[in-house]
Amino acid sequence: MNLGRVVGTCVSTRKDEKLEGMKMLVVRQTDVRGELGSGLVVAIDSVGAGVGELVLFASGSSARQTQTTQNKPVDAVIMAIVDTLELGGEVTFQKD
Repeated sequence: MNLGRVVGTCVSTRKDEKLEGMKMLVVRQTDVRGELGSGLVVAIDSVGAGVGELVLFASGSSARQTQTTQNKPVDAVIMAIVDTLELGGEVTFQKD
């Protein structure tokens, strides 16, 4: 699993039929303090995330393990919205 911040959306009117109805979001990987990295990925949203939220996402074959993405041509999936992140007893992120 990776931490990331949703920074945008991706809309595609023409796509593989197995992707019909799936919401695609652009995610930028972050560190444990929420500092943005340089990598971007388009991920299928399986939990109702929105722009600005800190999320957990998986890529590769793990991305096809959710109910939403099972047996679909998907390489990244958002599978959780982070409420609190604690590291060594210190809260490094708290959702508003």
